Amino acid sequence: MSVIVDVQELTKRYGGFLAVNKVSFAIEQGEIFGFLGPNGAGKTTCLEMMEGLRKPDGGKVLLKDISVWPEPAKVKNLIGVQLQSTSFYEELTVKEILVLFASLYGRKLSGRELDNLLSMAGLEEKRNAYTNSLSGGQKQRLAIITALVNEPEIIFLDEPTTGLDPQARRRSWEIIRELQGKGKTIILTTHYMEEAENLCERVAIIDQGKIVAIDQPQELIDQLGQKAKISFASSRPLASLFLAELGAEAGQVNSGEGQIVFTVDPAQTIGALLEKAKQEGIVIKNLHVSSPSLDDVFLSLTGKELRD
Repeated sequence: MSVIVDVQELTKRYGGFLAVNKVSFAIEQGEIFGFLGPNGAGKTTCLEMMEGLRKPDGGKVLLKDISVWPEPAKVKNLIGVQLQSTSFYEELTVKEILVLFASLYGRKLSGRELDNLLSMAGLEEKRNAYTNSLSGGQKQRLAIITALVNEPEIIFLDEPTTGLDPQARRRSWEIIRELQGKGKTIILTTHYMEEAENLCERVAIIDQGKIVAIDQPQELIDQLGQKAKISFASSRPLASLFLAELGAEAGQVNSGEGQIVFTVDPAQTIGALLEKAKQEGIVIKNLHVSSPSLDDVFLSLTGKELRD
């Protein structure tokens, strides 16, 4: 695939604060690319400079080899943008909103185009509903399809599922995957690790204005080199020596009955653990196994937990 987005040493300052510090990366056509990081890390500022909404203090942004700056209008018809927070005129219907947004690009939506957008977002029955009557999930899906009215090749989604319930979030994921299936390139920011792992071919972890890691989600997890974590409660503590014999390393012993261990072979460790506990008359309960995640990667690289 060919590179469609090329960011070179992108920089932004606010007074003495360096919000984005010489950020560079490339995105291939048809890729879903994610930005991860806590609030204030520089994610949204990066996107806004790429979208032509905020002027950088240094560096370049090339979209299909077209420089966004100093003439951002040149890429207006190439991109679609869903902002972190979108407000709609409350006395307009869903159909009227889409027609209005299309007119800003000098386009008139055909009946088929309008139907396709509404179908993609699952809003067919809300065609004539006023936007102030929509649920949060419906408004978020409307925000996504308003970014599609100009048939963009590159779509920017800034935290597209924040505040949504799990069902609404999954519906938004379906829309994003459908867009990728149509050959669109999608750049999104998110706080949700499950979202990044499910949607993104690659993610960039950004902290304090710098990209501290960039790769496929599973590659980043594998590079972390962590073992599986087994947590459980027991009627009395198990000896660390015994756990070592199982190939498990004791992590932390919680107050009360809880215990956490790490192992390279969770299936073998759990089987031996339960057998030993039975022999010793120890009751094991609330057993849970988890693998390393992008959350663990982020914590390892930055010392911070991802947060809303």
